[in-house]
Amino acid sequence: MKLEIIDGEKIYYAFFSGGKEVIKSQQNLNDINVFPVADGDTGTNLASTMHSIIEKSIKSVSVSETLRSIADSALLGARGNSGAIFAQFINGLSIGIGDKEKLNIDDFIMSLNHAVEYSYSAVNEPVEGTMLTVISDWVHSMHSLRNNILNFTDLFIYSLDEAKKSLEKTPEKLQILKDSGVVDAGAKGFVTFVEGITKAFKENLFNSEYYSDNSDSSVFYNSIEENHFVGNIDDIKFRYCTEALLQNDEGIDAVAIKESIKSYGDSLVVVSGNDKCRIHIHTNDPSKLFYTLKKYGDIIEEKVDDMKLQYKINNLDKKKRRIAVVTDSTCDLPQDIIDKYNIHILPLSLYFGKSHFLDKITIKPDQFYDLVDSEETFPKSSQPTVKSFQNLYSFLSSHYDSIIAIHLTKEFSGTWYNSFKASEKIKNKKITVINSKHLSASLGMLVLRAVRAIEKGMEHDEVVNLIESLRNKTINLVSVKTLKYMVKGGRVSPLKGFMAKLLNLKPIVSVDKEGNSKLYGKAFSERANFKKIVDMLDNFSNSGTDLNSYCVVHAHNMKGALKMADLVEKRIGIKPEYIMDISAIVGMNSGRGAVSIGAVLN
Repeated sequence: MKLEIIDGEKIYYAFFSGGKEVIKSQQNLNDINVFPVADGDTGTNLASTMHSIIEKSIKSVSVSETLRSIADSALLGARGNSGAIFAQFINGLSIGIGDKEKLNIDDFIMSLNHAVEYSYSAVNEPVEGTMLTVISDWVHSMHSLRNNILNFTDLFIYSLDEAKKSLEKTPEKLQILKDSGVVDAGAKGFVTFVEGITKAFKENLFNSEYYSDNSDSSVFYNSIEENHFVGNIDDIKFRYCTEALLQNDEGIDAVAIKESIKSYGDSLVVVSGNDKCRIHIHTNDPSKLFYTLKKYGDIIEEKVDDMKLQYKINNLDKKKRRIAVVTDSTCDLPQDIIDKYNIHILPLSLYFGKSHFLDKITIKPDQFYDLVDSEETFPKSSQPTVKSFQNLYSFLSSHYDSIIAIHLTKEFSGTWYNSFKASEKIKNKKITVINSKHLSASLGMLVLRAVRAIEKGMEHDEVVNLIESLRNKTINLVSVKTLKYMVKGGRVSPLKGFMAKLLNLKPIVSVDKEGNSKLYGKAFSERANFKKIVDMLDNFSNSGTDLNSYCVVHAHNMKGALKMADLVEKRIGIKPEYIMDISAIVGMNSGRGAVSIGAVLN
């Protein structure tokens, strides 16, 4: 089909065809992914981006309206370096097109110059031998071909040949590709996209009937986006593959954002639209990154993948692939214990207005309390979705014989329910989801007992029976320093909060055997509360019940936690397993200054 002029509908179907080709090539692209990190996800990231374009973009007869819709959809669905660069390429093309209703070859080629410029501007440190190089060479070839080309079909056919030649040369420009014997995965993904566009023009695939059957695409994209297959753990200089989507109705300053966060890690790509901006970066401190990003707009979407943990799981000895342990972010355990036992934690979410944070990952306790004191609205929380659990269980099912999930009391959250519903969708693995009837310190102690039991060789059912038997032998006693946060969160009435403040009352709270909140006592000072808690533990010991182990956790009150630990050790004679700051989700309810003991009794 020899077209000299194209409209928005043809652009729409051409992009649809290109996207389908990339989706079908997902696994092949993953297999050759070695740069910037050999994490095996370039195909997944590009497929996710194409999936968003196919699902969210709106067809119009106007070229400008169609491309604007495609650019917005690409920005919303962009994943990874490759997806972000591609989204910026489409954004640049859309801006270059302007408000044109139809498009001739000259306008198209000139608009592609903007696309090249925008693609390079998105990357903090552009590297040749990647998708950027192939995009640039492809566009340059169109300028060279223009005098001998009279229609779009021939333009794509001949420029595709040049793009393929550029792709084959990528190993000459990037040593890691040459050493690995592969071409660049992102560049190959872009060439595959151009192949799909060319196919649409050659075969006149400009109708909805061709795209109504997606059977040849199998699955649009791998939903387990968290799976990074890194070649060597020593290659991971920055642990977390991190992405954020910002929105600011007053406009986005992408240059300022890039400048303010470029020192936080590597693989930085910043893609901006009119009022939105997508950021991709590998970093060791996601919470610092997101705390900075909040200054530039509302954080409406985020994703953080722990590449070191995924490397360890992907490279587990088959003899050790026995039982995976999953919990949620209300489980207070130190990072060294989490790393030692490969504990998988799905975070609950915190919302400050429109901004979204992942508990313990993209917001730390000190940042949380600062925001609580400075923001007008008190934050809200939500549990991980069924889909999030399902993705995690699908990934773990390919590496472990079975899975045990231990979650905070179902009386406080829908986390247990969502985890359970997700487990029912995984048919090929044994998954047990336990309602711990605890949270924070006591949940941490139960999870710690579970992973240690697995390390000693206990089987799945034995571990489940152990944890269920320990639920009623585990206690969590919390000394609350202020009721201000409980009042803000609606758990305590303003009148009760005022009276408690007036009388300087400091309650001791816990959960009962059913997992509900329970008041254990109250005193007029933190010191008196600590003595009451230690007396309770001492009474357990004197009644023939041994205090097997305990931990001390706190809400930004290390001084109080150390004081509590010292009192317990002097009275009981046992050091705590650990002392740590609690989850922001838990701190949202207990309040700054709270100190808690979680103890397992035999």
